[in-house]
Amino acid sequence: MAVLDAGQAAVTGARFKLPSALRIALLQIALLGVLLAGWELAIRFGLIAVYLYGQPSGIIAKAAKLIGSGELFRDAALTAWEAIAGFLIGTVLGSAAGLLLWLVPTGAAVLRPYLIALNGLPKIALAPLIIVWFGIGLSSKIAIAAIITFIVAVITALQGAKEVDADLIKLLRSLGASRLKTWRTVIVPGAMPWIIAAFRLNVGFALIGAVVGEYIASKEGLGYMIYYAGVLYDLNAVWVGIATLMVVALLMYGAIDLIERRLLSRP
Repeated sequence: MAVLDAGQAAVTGARFKLPSALRIALLQIALLGVLLAGWELAIRFGLIAVYLYGQPSGIIAKAAKLIGSGELFRDAALTAWEAIAGFLIGTVLGSAAGLLLWLVPTGAAVLRPYLIALNGLPKIALAPLIIVWFGIGLSSKIAIAAIITFIVAVITALQGAKEVDADLIKLLRSLGASRLKTWRTVIVPGAMPWIIAAFRLNVGFALIGAVVGEYIASKEGLGYMIYYAGVLYDLNAVWVGIATLMVVALLMYGAIDLIERRLLSRP
């Protein structure tokens, strides 16, 4: 009887066990709730200063106000558009350039130190030049995001092409495959995981480019909202802007996941 009861309890427990994805999501929500509750209590009990850290209840009130006025959606849409456009231009062109450089090893060797130097350069140093060249409008923010993501995509795609199995390349060459055919049938598919990794990296870099451009010369967008709120010590508005940027980043990462499943799916 005890064995039967234990077996029935096990079956009942298994029946009501939450799916893994749902359980993880609930734990993530619970962690966020604990952090916000602790933050709110610390403010209310005077353990930390509200003017230095903001306050969760104030952040929620500020978000509701900005959503009600439409300002938050307008700024988020603008920044998202700048980041996505820059991401697509820089990542697609950069990935293509990196793969094509495999076909011309001499060109890749010549360009290598320049690519390394540009990659190591703090990209914010380029922002004033780009603002001068492209003006203070939308195009300058897209250009900053595109340039940042282009360099990362070129280097990653080229490295991915170089990491393709050398024995497989030798096999195709021994069978009479041309360098172009080897590139098309082996190098491009083999470098795809590296290119997807560059996509993930460039989500953050594209947002950085858009926000930096808005910091320097803009009167709208999340970057401007965060900068202006910081100048006024409105930390609740700063946190609203930061949280919105995180939501935009998560949505972009979700799109990358869909692209990855499509590009790397096996028949």
